[in-house]
Amino acid sequence: MSQLRIFDEAQPQAALAEHRDHAAIARELGKVGVRFERWEASQPIEPGASQDEVIAAYRGDIDRLMAEKGYQSVDVISLTPDHPDRATLRQKFLSEHTHSEDEVRFFVAGAGQFTLHINDKVYDVLCEKGDLIGVPDGTPHWFDMSESPYFVAIRLFTNKEGWVAQFTGTDLASRFPRMSPLVHTS
Repeated sequence: MSQLRIFDEAQPQAALAEHRDHAAIARELGKVGVRFERWEASQPIEPGASQDEVIAAYRGDIDRLMAEKGYQSVDVISLTPDHPDRATLRQKFLSEHTHSEDEVRFFVAGAGQFTLHINDKVYDVLCEKGDLIGVPDGTPHWFDMSESPYFVAIRLFTNKEGWVAQFTGTDLASRFPRMSPLVHTS
C-alpha cells in the first residue's frame, strides 16, 4: 500500500503525519509541488512484457503528461532481487541529490521509496504498483529500492543526458528510515 510519512528534518525518529489514502497523499504532496497520481493500464500486461508493450498499455497517460510538461522521451527500467549489481545500483541514489530536470516515475510493478527534503520537512513516499510520482527539478531527494529490489517503472525525460545527480553533500538521508524489502507481487 502506498504511504506518505512527513517528518521534521531534525526528528527522523517520529513522523509528524502518516497517510495511506491515495487522495490524502496526492493532496499533501501537491501542497509542495510534487505530482502523485494513480494510473491504470488500458490493456493487460504480461510478466516479461517488452518496453513497447508496457508503454502501449499506458500510452494515454504518458501522452497527456508529455503534452502537459514537455517531456520528450520515455523508457522502461526494471530491477529484480537477483540483479548482480543491485547493491551498487541501490547505493548510487541513497544520498541526498537534485537533478536539473523533473524525476518522473510510474511504477508498473513492484515498489520504490522516494524521500524528498523540502524546506524543513522530509516527505517519505513509498510508491507501489499504479503510482506515478513527479519530483520537480532542483528538489533535494534520495531514492531507495531496498536491499532486495523489485520494480518495473516508466520514466519520462525532457533530456536523458541532463538527468544527472548533483549530490548535496549532506548526511541527512542516512538519518531517515530506509525501504524494507517487500513481498514481490506484480
